[in-house]
Amino acid sequence: MARALIALGGNVGDVRATFRKAIANICGMTQAALLARSSDYATPSWGDVEQAPFVNACVEIDTCLDAHALLFALQKIESKFGRDRRKERRWGPRTLDLDLIAYDDVSLNTAELTLPHPRLFERAFVLVPLAEIAPDRVIGGRSVASALAGLSTDGIERLSDAI
Repeated sequence: MARALIALGGNVGDVRATFRKAIANICGMTQAALLARSSDYATPSWGDVEQAPFVNACVEIDTCLDAHALLFALQKIESKFGRDRRKERRWGPRTLDLDLIAYDDVSLNTAELTLPHPRLFERAFVLVPLAEIAPDRVIGGRSVASALAGLSTDGIERLSDAI
């Protein structure tokens, strides 16, 4: 079994309902156990800033799939929820974005997958929810909490649990 960290994001439709369904799909399609789920956070858009704010969260799962098979499953789930990577703008609006952040302590750089996620330490919108569930997890030689300490969290707000 491997422990994987997955970031969820979206800003189109009922994102929080999409997250609930997507997490169930992640566990079902990957035969994974959900170990932890962060709160949902409202976050400013990143990259293409002329769009609605995002909702972001993170989960930790235990899975038997290898990293590439897990990525493939995550991309199938994105498609199921309306994401079409061929037609979208880079960093543009989306119903669901699932990023494989880390897979155990694996370092990998292939055409399909780079682990840990190459922009993890630039993104407070990922590190804030990740720090909620795994602050002491060391990824790429840095703890999540120490990586977050170096970034601004302006505009990131934890959403209430009541939905």
